[in-house]
Amino acid sequence: MLRCMRTTLTLAPDVASLVNRMRRVRNQTLKSIINDALRQGLRMMAEPPGQPEVYRTPGVDLGRCRFGSLDDVAEVLAVADGEQFQ
Repeated sequence: MLRCMRTTLTLAPDVASLVNRMRRVRNQTLKSIINDALRQGLRMMAEPPGQPEVYRTPGVDLGRCRFGSLDDVAEVLAVADGEQFQ
């Protein structure tokens, strides 16, 4: 069983910035921050994906329809333009 593994990591600039920020905030060593982050990240990656959150569009009351029927497009456009349609 591996007790400890020494390796070299090349961190992307954004990751390095986050690591440095966490080192200052938590007052911990680089080794400790990286190990904690890897533990949490690997646990999350090993979990089965959950159900995606379903977004439902809320309903809105638009009031009553100003036209008797929307089936006749020409009539609707004429009424919208203010013409007397016959």
